Amino acid sequence: MTRWPDEERAAWQSGAREALVEAGLDAAWVRNLVLRALDEDLGGRPDGRGTGPSRGAGHDVTTEATVAADAEGEAHLVARADGVLGGLPLLPVVLAEVAAWLGLPVPYADVLRRDGDSVVRGDVIAVLRGRTRVLLVAERTALNLISRCCGIATHTRAWARELEGTGARVLDTRKTTPGLRMLEKYAVRCGGGTNKRMGLYDVAMVKDNHKIAAGSIKEAYRLVTERFPDVDVQVEVTTPDEAVEAVTAGAAFLLCDNMSVEVLAETVRRARAAAPVGVVVELEATGGLTLPVANAYARTGVDYLSVGALTHSSPILDVALDLV
Repeated sequence: MTRWPDEERAAWQSGAREALVEAGLDAAWVRNLVLRALDEDLGGRPDGRGTGPSRGAGHDVTTEATVAADAEGEAHLVARADGVLGGLPLLPVVLAEVAAWLGLPVPYADVLRRDGDSVVRGDVIAVLRGRTRVLLVAERTALNLISRCCGIATHTRAWARELEGTGARVLDTRKTTPGLRMLEKYAVRCGGGTNKRMGLYDVAMVKDNHKIAAGSIKEAYRLVTERFPDVDVQVEVTTPDEAVEAVTAGAAFLLCDNMSVEVLAETVRRARAAAPVGVVVELEATGGLTLPVANAYARTGVDYLSVGALTHSSPILDVALDLV
């Protein structure tokens, strides 16, 4: 594992770690993510650990050849397009790990904006000062992670704005980049979206294949609640009749899949009418949703619209790191 001098470790613990905790990100997970990204970019460590067996492994060969180890510099993190910020708490982690990798002091990062802020092209997001080698080696790893988060946050904000005034919220899904789920779901929150389940373990979702395997919606719901009584259960339905069947079986959280606006409105009405007194049925629309129709779907009375494209299809927001 990387080891820092005591004073640099103290700075990490008091600054970067607090920012990650405030963002709801696990610090150890983020650090491991950054180390994997650096290992990928630098080809493994010179001591033979990591993935890179080739000549030059563990080095930024261009930077080491052109920049003196003691050279100091200043760099600006700059927005190259309009959008919404996300992922900024990862910046000091990348700087600290690169500095430790190179055996150089950790640069100072003056982060001028916060995740969730809107920016326009040309806005300076952060000012970095320190050893130039650290800044240049950290550049691509930091930009890859931050640009990805900003792209998701920007896309999510567009959906959140489209749903304003409807009472419905936009949800993410499990359609995330393998290994980046925690980060991508954080980016959804930065954009004003809401996280659904993190994985297969924290919320049960009875889908078509489960209904077939169990024999019916009622039996599938019974089996899940019997085996995992403390886990919330959602049932996927495709017709108003299935919604009524699910609510009658005890379900209070329905996923309405691939319905037209008209069918969805009927499903909402009938599902809530079928609920026992005192039971609040939540409904989520999903399947083929796009921004132009989002408001119409939200006004059917559903609580959520879930959009896999937030994480599987958001383009990055162009962010650059420029030496000045």
